[in-house]
Amino acid sequence: MADTDYEILDVVDEMDCVIGQRTRTEIHRLGLIHRAVHALVFNSSGRLFLQQRSMLKDRNPGLWDSSAAGHVDAGEDYGDCVAREVREELGIDAPGRFERLFKTEATPETGMEFCTVYRLIDDGPFRLNVTEIQGGGWFSPGEIDSWISRGGDALTSTFQKIWMTAHETYIQ
Repeated sequence: MADTDYEILDVVDEMDCVIGQRTRTEIHRLGLIHRAVHALVFNSSGRLFLQQRSMLKDRNPGLWDSSAAGHVDAGEDYGDCVAREVREELGIDAPGRFERLFKTEATPETGMEFCTVYRLIDDGPFRLNVTEIQGGGWFSPGEIDSWISRGGDALTSTFQKIWMTAHETYIQ
């Protein structure tokens, strides 16, 4: 059994209310609605850190994604999850330093995940979790916009959706 067979997540309805629990594998196989967080970590110069997902990942291996992201575990809330994911993936201990920006709807484009998006200012350096991330880099908002306008090759569809929403409203 893969590690994802032991990861228990909440299954939610269209209103983001918990209706049960299943393994991550079952949720993805059945296309059930569940929860995730995405952290956008900016440095003091306004550049966004993007992670390149490990080739070991079962979803979107090698693609560029939000600074940190992950599923909300069963019984966990979004705020606790974002602090855990940033600590696990980037080595940042930042409780209370997150600004909640918005929540996306659960759609096929987001993998049927309600995604709550947070912003954090941190200049690093980071301790990347090599089982999750194969690399990363700092990008200006203009560089990301240009990347997406050229088709967004090598960017996850979820990050592209998150960036377009974040950039329109929260990032100047």
